[in-house]
Amino acid sequence: MSELTYRDALNLALKEEMRRDPSVVVFGEDVALYEGSFKVTRGLLAEFGEERVKDTPISENTIVGVAVGAAMGGLRPVAELMTVNFALLAMDQIVNHMAKVRSMFGGQTHLPMVVRMPGGGGSQLGAQHSQSLESYFMHCPGLRIAYPATPADAKGLLKTAIRDPNPVIFLEHELLYNSKGEVPDDPEFLVPFGKANVVREGSDVTVVAYARMTVLALQAATELAKEGISCEVIDLRTLNPLDVETFVASVRKTGRAVVVEECWRTAGLGGDLAHRIHEACFDTLRAPVRRVAGLDVPMPYSREIEKLCIPRVETIAAAVRDVLAASV
Repeated sequence: MSELTYRDALNLALKEEMRRDPSVVVFGEDVALYEGSFKVTRGLLAEFGEERVKDTPISENTIVGVAVGAAMGGLRPVAELMTVNFALLAMDQIVNHMAKVRSMFGGQTHLPMVVRMPGGGGSQLGAQHSQSLESYFMHCPGLRIAYPATPADAKGLLKTAIRDPNPVIFLEHELLYNSKGEVPDDPEFLVPFGKANVVREGSDVTVVAYARMTVLALQAATELAKEGISCEVIDLRTLNPLDVETFVASVRKTGRAVVVEECWRTAGLGGDLAHRIHEACFDTLRAPVRRVAGLDVPMPYSREIEKLCIPRVETIAAAVRDVLAASV
């Protein structure tokens, strides 16, 4: 095991998979000479050369479209979009091609491709560069979606994504790039899709989260433990496939649930999760499921106001207290 940052774990995953499989190629805006906006592609050009690591024009629709064609042609492209916000310029290729080609060709072709996208708020980048758009991709059948919370999962999930024969949206939270954690050195270390992780066991309430919200949920659980409140924290890890079984089993045990998401509350992922919990756990719930989500506003530039628009440790802890107070 080595202690690595989230970004270095992603970088290691790319290097290991490119060494293992010569069909893996990487391209995107500034991924070669500049080594990526967040330095995730550091050292790739030097090791693998211009044939496998390519800078592209500023055209997200073209980047994803080329990846689709390359995957159909036998390569395993890993395309990087500089930010998830720019994926809106590529939604035709993502929704109408990347997600649907295999079905429209009757399964005669596969799309082993990954589109990596950093995103999330909290960096004071303004309304157009601080969005969490995971529910957009979840609403489209045909896409696998991974969103790791830890460096170990960043490495293991990215390696799984690259080896998957299906198209994968791989999301990375910008505020996690510098986070550190233990990462297995084994080049065959993989984290399976569709398997949530019980990152903290508890008995009073289940907190379901993913990506940076998992980190905040764990911090809230630590604070609540000082009050005698025992939280079980579930990290989803992948949003499609979604491991419903794990968080449902947890809620059946605790009888209470808080769902945490950074994306906007209206039509957000949390509403779907809460409904699944209500459907499966109606007879065992001791209180209504509580949702903690981003506010339904364009993200303000002001740092202090921006903090109020994104779930915080305090808001997660308050939701847990509310659920306990409402219990029957």
